[in-house]
Amino acid sequence: MSTTTVTTSTGTAARVADAVKVYGSGDTAVRALDGVSVTFPAGRFTAIMGPSGSGKSTLMHCAAGLDTLTSGAAFIGDTELGRLDDRRLTLLRRDRVGFVFQAFNLVPTLTVAENITLPMDLAGRRADAASAEWTDALVDIVGLRDRLHHLPAELSGGQQQRVAVARAFAGRPDVVFADEPTGNLDSRSGEEVLGLLGRAVRRMDRTVVMVTHDPVAAAHADEVVFLADGRLVDRMESPTAERVLDRMKAFDGKGAPS
Repeated sequence: MSTTTVTTSTGTAARVADAVKVYGSGDTAVRALDGVSVTFPAGRFTAIMGPSGSGKSTLMHCAAGLDTLTSGAAFIGDTELGRLDDRRLTLLRRDRVGFVFQAFNLVPTLTVAENITLPMDLAGRRADAASAEWTDALVDIVGLRDRLHHLPAELSGGQQQRVAVARAFAGRPDVVFADEPTGNLDSRSGEEVLGLLGRAVRRMDRTVVMVTHDPVAAAHADEVVFLADGRLVDRMESPTAERVLDRMKAFDGKGAPS
């Protein structure tokens, strides 16, 4: 069964419905997600924010199929992740989802070009003209044309993260999930990476869902969703760093809206 499709006609790249995630049991149980329902529109850049322990990374991991829900449902397009066996879930993540993490996770013995195309090579996809054109456009967006034959150790941290971003988009996934993608970068490199995520959304009609704690990073998104105590508490269109910071200040030390 093939999992390579585009986003649905409803314009939804990913969503969760009544998502509950509980870690542990009995008196030590932690309810990381408590009935969250949220939609991530196709062709948009969405940031997920909230106080420490609010469930934002858990939401991303469950929405991306990296973790399973205790109850509720998670979807990529129209595909419900909980209905897939391990093999089909692996194929879905490979073919329809891209990932960018705080750690760059590049293969040190491969060149920049080889790292970018690694997911397609592992999937056994033939490098046709359309794929080559897509990869070529990605290289220009991330500004790495003069580094294609370099190894990761020969790059700065910002350049390595740009390679990771290009790799995440190389297979033309329905959605790219980014978990604190600027966490290991200085402010200038972080701005560059956030800018190229935005350009990928606008120029290549991609979808990005990013977890961040940084209001400046969130301001690059089209929309911010806010979590507190495992619940969705707010959404903000066209965010600015100042508006996001003001909203975050409204949370008290327990993560609840004050």
